[in-house]
Amino acid sequence: MMLDPHGLGSRACAGSFRITMLALAALGLACAALPVLVIVVMSFSGGTTLDFPPQSLSLRWYEAAFDVLRSGDGDGGGTGALDALLASLGVCAITMILSVTACLPLAYLLVRRGGAWRVWTEQLFGLPLVFPLVVLGLAYLLMAETLARGTGIELGLWRLAIPHLTLALPFVLRNVMSAMHGIGPELEEAAQTLGAPPWRAAIDVVLPLLKPGVIAGAVFAFIVSFNEFTLSFFLYTVDASTLPIWMFSRTVSSLDPTTLAIATLIIAIDVALIACVDRFVARQGRLF
Repeated sequence: MMLDPHGLGSRACAGSFRITMLALAALGLACAALPVLVIVVMSFSGGTTLDFPPQSLSLRWYEAAFDVLRSGDGDGGGTGALDALLASLGVCAITMILSVTACLPLAYLLVRRGGAWRVWTEQLFGLPLVFPLVVLGLAYLLMAETLARGTGIELGLWRLAIPHLTLALPFVLRNVMSAMHGIGPELEEAAQTLGAPPWRAAIDVVLPLLKPGVIAGAVFAFIVSFNEFTLSFFLYTVDASTLPIWMFSRTVSSLDPTTLAIATLIIAIDVALIACVDRFVARQGRLF
């Protein structure tokens, strides 16, 4: 009986490869999850100092966080926490509405009529993802100040919403285009054969089928806008400041554990939104 000289070696190589892949996956997961876990664990600390690991566990900082939000504490740079939260929600609403409104017709044209200009358009909209945010924030600051000096117009929340829109557009466009790719042109042709004009076929046939992609894109736009700090730091004013700016101002002199509790709540909301969208999209046809 002859033995396979390569069998044992192949199994050993396969085992080593699997161990290497698992180790690399664990390393990547640790790099992504450890900072979040540290924040979450420290938000339950029962001590007055931020010693890690905490000596005791308590909900005291969550109680303090809710008290700060209810009372509108203004320690964060003169802007109250509740005012900053409401401003963040207002900026998120503007960002979501404008990004979806802009990306719906654009995604339709790119998929249905896209030619040589399609690649350039996609790259142009994806540019903010690789552009240094510090430089982008400085550019928007110069434009906002020039507009204010030249016309006397104060943009208010729009001063923050327009830069946030720049960052949200790539996420919305990608999700809507992914949904659009799954809608064959024959559906519109069938509607037009039955007498519907092209615009009516697009609204009555295509738009309802785009719902998963639109919802996914809108949620990502909300998350990107709500968590954005760098652009907001360049453009915020006393009258228009977001919750991340308030949290940063709260921790400039000393790290307040209350901000860790608020950060944990934000993380929980973000994870819940992504999970809900993923489940919804999975029922409609997974897009991401």
